[in-house]
Order: sequence, then structure tokens, then C-alpha cells
Amino acid sequence: MKRWLRAGLLALCGLGLLHISLFTDLCLRYVKEGMRPLLIASGVVLVLLGVAGALLDRRQEDEEVRHGHDHSGLPRVAWLLLLPALSLLFYAPPALGAYTASRQPAKPVAERQTFAPLPAGSPVPMTLSDFTGRVQQDPARDIKGRTILMTGIVTPHGGGSWDLTRIIINCCAADAQSVKVRIYGGDVPPAGAWVAVTGTWHPGGRLGTRSAPVALDALTVKKVPRPVNGYQDALPLPSAVTR
Repeated sequence: MKRWLRAGLLALCGLGLLHISLFTDLCLRYVKEGMRPLLIASGVVLVLLGVAGALLDRRQEDEEVRHGHDHSGLPRVAWLLLLPALSLLFYAPPALGAYTASRQPAKPVAERQTFAPLPAGSPVPMTLSDFTGRVQQDPARDIKGRTILMTGIVTPHGGGSWDLTRIIINCCAADAQSVKVRIYGGDVPPAGAWVAVTGTWHPGGRLGTRSAPVALDALTVKKVPRPVNGYQDALPLPSAVTR
């Protein structure tokens, strides 16, 4: 591989990073929003290094060729860098979804001693983590009989039920964990679809203890667009509340 090809490959990797982080929101499929500036900076550095390398090495390569000593070759394995670079530019891998969630156990939620009273009105928008905590830890059992609204990814489970899932990342997709709520009732939506679910707690065990199932009897299930940053256990968007 000639030096100018090596420099071009470096610049191509930089352009791929800039494409997914500066000109689109594709980077949010793999990292948190706060990592975007670092990706942009990395892309700029790679492009500049590629351009500088091409300019500085051009003269040295010409001199080596004149003297019959061309040492600009690289192992063939270096060409493997071309694949991820082209992927970022032309076909970015999809976001994590039902396939990943179905192969992960539910992430334990933080222990809580107190819970604020649930707001008035129905349905009550709630995150999956808050629902889990209230079902298994709230001694007041305020969630009993209330209609809850949550959004997440459809993850098939079988046996007449499915999981509503939120995938959470701390840094990047490599450390992803899932929060899940079992859904009973109604037809099972397509795997990987984003949905807004309203329903009431599915009775079982003793509410407010670990014996209570983290589950919902669905009243309505409606498809919703994927949030720009779906890697958070966030409250349903206002559009889901008014549907």
C-alpha cells in the first residue's frame, strides 16, 4: 500500500466519524450525546493527519522510488480498516434493539427508601426503572389501580407475553444494559418496534416487595417514533401522552 493510500485511508476513517457525529445523529446509535464532541474532534484530527501525511510523505516516496528502495508497503490486513470506514459513510449499523435486549437480563434498579406521591391524572407517564422500583420497593403501594404510560422497545418473550424494554448505555453501546417490564394482554407488536403502552400493574406476589412481578396488563399499545436518543430510560414524550 503506497503512502498516499495509507493517508487516504486515515482521512476516510475521519470522514466516517464526522459523517455520523457532525452531519447526522447516527452516532447516537453507539454512544451517549455527551460523547459527540469527542467524536467530532477525533474525526477532524484523523482527516488532518491523513492530509498532512499525504503531503509530507509524497516527497519521501518519490525519493525512495528513484533509489530503488520502496519501503511504503503495509500488511494486507490494513485494508480491513476500509470496511468500517465505508460502513460509517454509506451503511451505518443499526441501533441496538430487540436482538440485544432479548439476550440480556434485566438491569437491577437502585434501592430507594422513599417515593414521591404519584401525580394526579391518568395515565401517569413513568420510566421503566421508576415503575420497577415502585412495584417492588414502595411500601405505600401507590401504583395499585393506577393507569401507567411507558414507552420502549418490543422484545418478544413467548408464552402470551412480551417485554417492554429500554436499553441504557453509560458510555457506548458496548456497556449497554436493559430495563424490562413484562406486558400481558393484546396482540404482540413486531419485535424491535417502539411503542407506547398504557395499562395497570399485573397482580402477583405482594406489591411493594421483591415478590411482586414487574409487569403490566396492557390497555392500549400504539407504535411511536424512536426517540433521537433512545439509550435512556426516559419519560414518554408529550406526543405519546396525547395519543
